Amino acid sequence: MAEAPLRPDLSGLRRRLTELEGFMADPATFGDSRRAAALGAELRFTGKAVKADDLLTSLEKELAEARALAHEADPEMRRMADDEIRRLTPLIEVARDLLIKAIVPPNPDDSRNAMVEIRAGTGGEEASLFASELLRAYTRFAERKGWKCELMSLSHSDLGGVREAVLLIEGEGATALLRHEAGVHRVQRVPATEASGRVHTSAATVAVLAEAEEAEVVLKPEDLDMSVARASGAGGQHVNKTESAVQIIHKPTGLMVYCADERSQLRNRQKALRVLRSRLLDLTRAKEREVRADTRKNMIGSGDRSERIRTYNFPQGRITDHRVEGLTLYRLPEIIAGDLDELIERLTVENQADELKLLTEGNP
Repeated sequence: MAEAPLRPDLSGLRRRLTELEGFMADPATFGDSRRAAALGAELRFTGKAVKADDLLTSLEKELAEARALAHEADPEMRRMADDEIRRLTPLIEVARDLLIKAIVPPNPDDSRNAMVEIRAGTGGEEASLFASELLRAYTRFAERKGWKCELMSLSHSDLGGVREAVLLIEGEGATALLRHEAGVHRVQRVPATEASGRVHTSAATVAVLAEAEEAEVVLKPEDLDMSVARASGAGGQHVNKTESAVQIIHKPTGLMVYCADERSQLRNRQKALRVLRSRLLDLTRAKEREVRADTRKNMIGSGDRSERIRTYNFPQGRITDHRVEGLTLYRLPEIIAGDLDELIERLTVENQADELKLLTEGNP
């Protein structure tokens, strides 16, 4: 795995800072208030990053001088140098962390609750059974974090697997931790229905959406085509005899949400609207991503669910994440049981390294 650069090159940001200072010193800039505001915001961001870089440079220079003195013949000089090294080392770590935070702007959705959508892909019933295992894994991971989980929508396959499920995970930073799970998850194993013992390959897709606030995604009644139906049941006393299942189609985009998990039509309607708002917010975010530079897409990917991200090989007990070179863990039983911390931490570090490389080397 490539390590995050410890000393990113900010020459591009420094040139941009000089340009911005020139723009803001020109009275003509303020003839367009929106452009002036955008340039002002960029100036604050860039200035903060350069200031953090200057602090780190100064501390690293002091550390280099202290290390040079540590080789002096005078014991008292060596002792003073060792004291300085011990004092400066943790300060440099803090300054480096401040620099990284100053360079990589926070994602506005990181603190939101997460909508995790899981769908069976290629592989028939085996894909559905694997999708149900992913649903359990994310549920258990959330429970380990002390987060609240709520099943918003669930569609079973004939053998009890999951065709499609939407899981709402409520917790601070849920979207930030789970966003790297979005993509195609491939499984290689011998299906329970396979008599010959051959290893089959199937897949499930995962999408992670930030939950939208009701106020930021306004749903106009005239844009919604809402219908109700009887929810299918398992038989016996659990058969739904009322029209509680709700389907909502957002006519401007064609997005469709179906919720039948609750016996109450009102509850299913409320859940469907929450899912729809989050999908519409994600659609807006996707459009924003499309207008970004091709450099970013090439370096860190789009996070689109069509990208194969991970392979779960049950015969060998290993998981390989294809986005990070050398990221193979032989802890499949623990991970599929919800112990995702190591995977998520490695992916977060890798993504941060890519963001740093883009922002420092990709600047004009």
